[in-house]
Amino acid sequence: MLDVNKRKTMLRQMILVRAFEEKLEELYQRKAMFGSTHSYRGQEAIAVGVCSALQKTDLIASYHRGTGHLIAKGADLYTLLCECMGREEGYSKGRGGKMHMGDMGFGFIGNTGTVGGTVPTATGAALSARVRGSKEVVASFFGDGAANQGVVHEAMNMAGLWKLPVIYVCENNQYAMTVSMEKSTAVKEYSVRGAAYGFEGKTIDGNDVEAVYDATEQAAARGRTGGGPTFLECMTYRWDGHFGGEPGTAYRTKEEIESWKQKCPIKRLKEKLIQEGNLSEAEFQKMSDQVYAELDAVAKRAEAAPLPAKKVELDAIYATSEVGRG
Repeated sequence: MLDVNKRKTMLRQMILVRAFEEKLEELYQRKAMFGSTHSYRGQEAIAVGVCSALQKTDLIASYHRGTGHLIAKGADLYTLLCECMGREEGYSKGRGGKMHMGDMGFGFIGNTGTVGGTVPTATGAALSARVRGSKEVVASFFGDGAANQGVVHEAMNMAGLWKLPVIYVCENNQYAMTVSMEKSTAVKEYSVRGAAYGFEGKTIDGNDVEAVYDATEQAAARGRTGGGPTFLECMTYRWDGHFGGEPGTAYRTKEEIESWKQKCPIKRLKEKLIQEGNLSEAEFQKMSDQVYAELDAVAKRAEAAPLPAKKVELDAIYATSEVGRG
């Protein structure tokens, strides 16, 4: 079992991920950010469980529902919020928005709105780690909708063939936009597909942050020692609609949504720590209040930050060094 301090740190991280999503929703409703939101509420245990089990030098690749992954891997909140709000001091200088960022400074390869688009990128990074002889492991986050994209299968096939150090983390929230898994997929568990590519697949409770941590730790150890990839299917549920302004109730019943809210990953770890005598309600409330206050202060700074100048940003397109140009 993880020690108490580690679990409290993960609890705080999950609160932060949720608070960030709620802040984005507020900014979206006020038209203070560019583009739409893709809420991660309800899925926090996956980002935090996976990234907490990785080493600092390990890498991640994300997708459109990805701000939780960035926060859990160590993104700077101010720089992240600036990018979401189209500010000059964002990760992409305000020109990429929430779905188009990258910063190798904290091991973030990048994200994109193209469904499944970063899975081959993550696989390529794992190949690079193998060629360089490093011990880096790459976690590739994607949703259940992406699991049916051809490029995902092509990448997994090569990763299995070459035994690359990559963890495929499928966040199965059971709906690809508005289409349920039952209406779109022949198998009941995506994880069985790992066997088709010669590596282990496992379905776990994606709302149990400790279970996600343990499974990731084992997968990372396997990748680091030449054992090849792992397919982790994390069962979860998004509380909100697919994107900002879409309530998510036309294709899901209120009873179904409510039943999953009762499986809240934050509530689950909080109650476990309280039952063990390692946390009090007052301590939890103080932790939560501090997180929301910290985020409010960062958001005010980001909202006051300047917008990008109206010019073509060639430095973000072309390499500036001779090595970069080849």
